[in-house]
Amino acid sequence: MPRYARSEREALADLLLDLGPDAPTLNEGWTTRDLAAHLLVRERRPDAAGGILLPPLRGYGEAVRRRVAAGPFADLVARVRRPPVWSPVSNPLTDELANTLEFFIHHEDVRRAQPGWLPRDLPAGLQAALWRRGALLARTALRRFPADLLVQAPGFGERTVGRGGERLRLVGAPGELVLFLSGRQRAARVQVDGPAAPASRLRAAHLGF
Repeated sequence: MPRYARSEREALADLLLDLGPDAPTLNEGWTTRDLAAHLLVRERRPDAAGGILLPPLRGYGEAVRRRVAAGPFADLVARVRRPPVWSPVSNPLTDELANTLEFFIHHEDVRRAQPGWLPRDLPAGLQAALWRRGALLARTALRRFPADLLVQAPGFGERTVGRGGERLRLVGAPGELVLFLSGRQRAARVQVDGPAAPASRLRAAHLGF
């Protein structure tokens, strides 16, 4: 069975080492060092990882992330590459479910912040895995969006989301849709069809977590 979470993790770790600690990412204000520290906090510091999603814990989580980021960059990347087996999100039972999307997105956060990037030719199995998660992400991210929005991944599936209104269609490969729906609209190669005003709102909407 393919292990896409592992392959995306390995590719991201290789890229981090190639680029070094100060390369830009799509995450506003974060360098590659910051991103590596985020991944370590998520996997290894459950006391601070809640700050990723919960505003009351954000200050503490960010303070921990900054302390982690101060370590030697090569050590940070080595720890990203080899997660602990006890991690709630990266143990053998949860790794594929919890990390395929996480590491695909952050791999692209680094790739697409560099000059001259091009979309990857992803295996069909990875695209299918991304669509399964992307369909759920579409429902979560766009459940309150004021439109009747059809999300289509040709060859993989489609999902209607939104709270109703003008009709829009969002079309792209699963990986591109995942990036769009996680808040990386400017870097995602998708097509938005429909009236100009709601289409513009969709491209500028605050999506993701």
